[in-house]
Amino acid sequence: MEAEKKTIGKNKFIYAKGARKTAVAQVRLYKKGKGDLQINDLDYTNYFRTENLRKIFLDALRVAGHLKDVDITIKAHAGGLMSQAQACRHAISRALTLLDPALRPLLKAEGFLTRDPRVKERKKPGLKRARRAPQWAKR
Repeated sequence: MEAEKKTIGKNKFIYAKGARKTAVAQVRLYKKGKGDLQINDLDYTNYFRTENLRKIFLDALRVAGHLKDVDITIKAHAGGLMSQAQACRHAISRALTLLDPALRPLLKAEGFLTRDPRVKERKKPGLKRARRAPQWAKR
């Protein structure tokens, strides 16, 4: 399942999964929180060091207006930091739509619910890269 409501002990949370290229993010969104955001057991400011990555990560929460009232824990792996930030945004957006279905049109208009399917094309035999042919020599 891509997004669902789960319970572990007393803690009720919303689980969602997001992806970009090879990066995968698994999100647990706790409804009644103080705005605590953790990725791989680190604070998001320590994990995403640049302002650009933090902005991408927080975009869905900022658009939805849930920046300070939910707690989020994320397990992200594979890919680079940019892809992980976009995968986190995708997963958070999916979780927010389960939290409040009225947010779906808003998040969809921003493009946060669409998984970016582009991946690196494989190398073909006889070519130097995916499409780059060897240089032609007349003699």
